[in-house]
Amino acid sequence: MAEHERDTRLDGNAAAGLLSTVFRCEPSEVMLICAGCGADGPMGALLAYGMEMGAVLRCPVCDTAVLRAGSAGAMLWLDVRGAVSMRVTIEH
Repeated sequence: MAEHERDTRLDGNAAAGLLSTVFRCEPSEVMLICAGCGADGPMGALLAYGMEMGAVLRCPVCDTAVLRAGSAGAMLWLDVRGAVSMRVTIEH
């Protein structure tokens, strides 16, 4: 790693302010791009399975598991490896 990269590298806490805006939005309106087929659309259009302790949200086009969410006590686990990206509209 180059010296200048070490000087500008921070830990994940530096992104907390930016990421806090993501988790205050209406989740059904978050736009996702499916890693399986490239379809894009709002999270609310994904097909949800499960729901007791968590959910698997699947692409309605190719059935890829785009997002997995699970809860355990006061913790929420999110796995979004089935999404190429998430796009959130920020209200000012």
